Amino acid sequence: MENFRKVRTSEEEMPLPFPDLPPDVVEMKVKEGSKIRNLMNFAMAQMEVKGRRQIVFSGCGRAVTKTITCVEIMKRKLGGLHQVTKVRYKTVLEVWENQDPPPNGPAQNLTVHKNVPSICILLSRDPLDPNQTGYQPPEPRREAGEDTLGSSTKGLKRPLPPPCEELLPKKLQVEVSDSPRGTGTTAGQLDH
Repeated sequence: MENFRKVRTSEEEMPLPFPDLPPDVVEMKVKEGSKIRNLMNFAMAQMEVKGRRQIVFSGCGRAVTKTITCVEIMKRKLGGLHQVTKVRYKTVLEVWENQDPPPNGPAQNLTVHKNVPSICILLSRDPLDPNQTGYQPPEPRREAGEDTLGSSTKGLKRPLPPPCEELLPKKLQVEVSDSPRGTGTTAGQLDH
């Protein structure tokens, strides 16, 4: 394969796996090189400014992770969205051209058919059938400034326990005096 270079890639076009979608539903086709900021600006404008009720994110291969990231950002920003996720395989066709063709022959091409994982995620403001495979209900509303553990979003998610002196090695235990200078005396040994 060192003498071949990829000259063309094409994806198999597949219909969306969701029945009863409105004909004008927005499909966000996420690619490996897509910028999340650009995708989210467009998608948020569709849902907030244009008042769309549903949006579909789809991606395959290396774009699957980016697709899921976009969905999670949208769910967090808008809240109250119902979700249905469908995972399937998509056929990708790659055409490779021989860079070192035989002297008296035509350039040789190699065609590779790959089955790559693909994901389609439907987000809807309207309730969806909870019995269908891949359904996720909206997350419960959270109070402003509260994360999933119920603590403030500033700082740590969980407070650290107070330090226990018995957990510290004897050589590191230090006793601090109450003098205004703040000089302390060592309780443990400081041998080196």
